[in-house]
Amino acid sequence: MTTPSTEPRDEAHPEALAAPAAVSFAEAFRFWLKLGFISFGGPAGQIAIMHTELVERRRWISEKRFLHALNYCMVLPGPEAQQLATYIGWLLHRTWGGIVAGALFVLPSLFILIAMSWVYLRFGDVPLVAGIFFGLKPAVTALVLHAAHRIGSRALKNRWMWGIAAASFVAIFAFDTPFPAIVLAAALIGHFGAQRWPAVFALGGGHGGAKQGYGPALIDDHTPTPAHARFSRSHLVKVLAFGLGLWLLAIVALVAVNGLQGTLTQMGWFFTKAALLTFGGAYAVLPYVYQGAVETHQWLSGPQMIDGLALGETTPGPLIMVVAFVGFVGGWLKEALGPDALFLGGALAATVVTFFTFLPSFIFILAGGPLVEATHGKLGFTAPLSAITAAVVGVILNLAMFFAYHVLWPQGFGGRFDAVSAAITVGAAMALFRFKVGVMPLLAGSAAVGLAASRFLP
Repeated sequence: MTTPSTEPRDEAHPEALAAPAAVSFAEAFRFWLKLGFISFGGPAGQIAIMHTELVERRRWISEKRFLHALNYCMVLPGPEAQQLATYIGWLLHRTWGGIVAGALFVLPSLFILIAMSWVYLRFGDVPLVAGIFFGLKPAVTALVLHAAHRIGSRALKNRWMWGIAAASFVAIFAFDTPFPAIVLAAALIGHFGAQRWPAVFALGGGHGGAKQGYGPALIDDHTPTPAHARFSRSHLVKVLAFGLGLWLLAIVALVAVNGLQGTLTQMGWFFTKAALLTFGGAYAVLPYVYQGAVETHQWLSGPQMIDGLALGETTPGPLIMVVAFVGFVGGWLKEALGPDALFLGGALAATVVTFFTFLPSFIFILAGGPLVEATHGKLGFTAPLSAITAAVVGVILNLAMFFAYHVLWPQGFGGRFDAVSAAITVGAAMALFRFKVGVMPLLAGSAAVGLAASRFLP
């Protein structure tokens, strides 16, 4: 079946274009596979790519329906770009369409990160690799600070939101409060605060209205909702039962093979909890991942966590895929399959972590798409999210300070101040804030500077 996306677009008279023909499953499969390899730039870049391909060029879905689907994903925990792909795939080709779209969004990144994690552990001490990471770490610090600014500029619209952000920063910085407790407290403030001061918390919501159309779409503004996308209690129960059953089966299998306290079992349980707390994107959940992976379970060190984030920034797929690096390093260092199978142990751990991180996202979309649509836009639903997003700003700021400490004082405050790393951090921050440089050029430039500095400076 031919793709209608090759038709020239009539900018003046989009209504003159013919409606696209139905999209075959094979055609959609090829597109989702391609998307998995080109989805750089974080959620904003990934959503922009999908908008260009699916709304403007191929016209598989109208802009209003695309933005409506995106709004669903924004009120769910988990990576919104991956969930959006899952949702559109599900809308086009039912359950298997959603599973394929969501899985292909992640799998290329998983395989790439497994390979890069192996290179990191085997050759990380090689001067070339060490020099590259010397430049990447300050850039990552600037990226995290920029993320706090980006989210804060959107979320901190009044003194209440600033207060929530400040309180969350103090809670995690001064009192080491667990991230789940911060999320719960913020959600409760949003829920009860909205009942008394609704205008203060009426900040959740969408991404604006749709602009001029691009011609008739396969799933257009007024296309009736397909039968499989309508809310059904029986369908909801079936999907929830299957998803929870799949999760339970995986946990039981890990306990049987690895034991209750085994590394793989602990990873499965920990990243299940992490997946349910990813409000606000990957940067929001990173502090929780750090608390568990570095401090509690000691699967990797703090500097290794920074290295992993740098790798995650340079690969396609959701940024939260940094958890695959955490899993690989933890599986390798903890010898999950024994000392004679370090690579297999790391690869299996990375796969386990990815499975438990993304399984809830599939359940949320496949089971709750129609349900979320029915509740979207209601203040009682969006107010807790607004407060959580404000709290996330304070948490991310704390994460930026943590990274800065390890980058600028690599031997602790008692050691020397790393002026070169400080210069790279300031330069990267200026590139992001003032010159709006993209992530990939920034990381490439920082890596080059770090390599040059490691070779020519004492």
